[in-house]
Amino acid sequence: MLTLVLPLTEAADEAPSPLLPHTAEIIFGFVFLVLLAIAFAKVVVPKFEKAYADRTAAIEGGMNEAKQAQAEAKAALDKYNAQLAEARQEAAKIREDAREQGAQIIAEMREQANAEAERIVTHARAQIDAERAQAVASLRGEVGTMATTLAGRIVGESLEDEARQRRTVERFLAELETSESARQAVGTDG
Repeated sequence: MLTLVLPLTEAADEAPSPLLPHTAEIIFGFVFLVLLAIAFAKVVVPKFEKAYADRTAAIEGGMNEAKQAQAEAKAALDKYNAQLAEARQEAAKIREDAREQGAQIIAEMREQANAEAERIVTHARAQIDAERAQAVASLRGEVGTMATTLAGRIVGESLEDEARQRRTVERFLAELETSESARQAVGTDG
């Protein structure tokens, strides 16, 4: 076996191994890798950094804009709520003023109605008094005429003397009024 191993090692010294690269290829690969890393660091990495910085700035700007918009929205909401509260207070004040005006109008209308009713009652009383006085005067004349006619028939002589007739009628009516007054006084006392 030893004889077999030796020819293989001798053959290995002479031919390059397919698994191990040549030294020149290793150096060339290393130099190419270093140049590629430098080019990558000089060209590609700054572009990535710039894109990353732009993206970060856009996101932060968007966040700042969102915060600003949120602050503006909150300010607008606060302003709206203040205006709404003010409008509610104003509406309450208007309702209260309307109630007061309504109560005042109702009081004025009642006062006017009471005054009108009082005026109507006063006018009606005056009219009733005038009609009563007219009725009493008319009745006195008729009663006087009837009384003198009746008395003339009873007595058998004519009572045509106007002065005498008037005195007789007035005395009769006065007696009626006093008897009526006495009846009313007795009715209110009892």
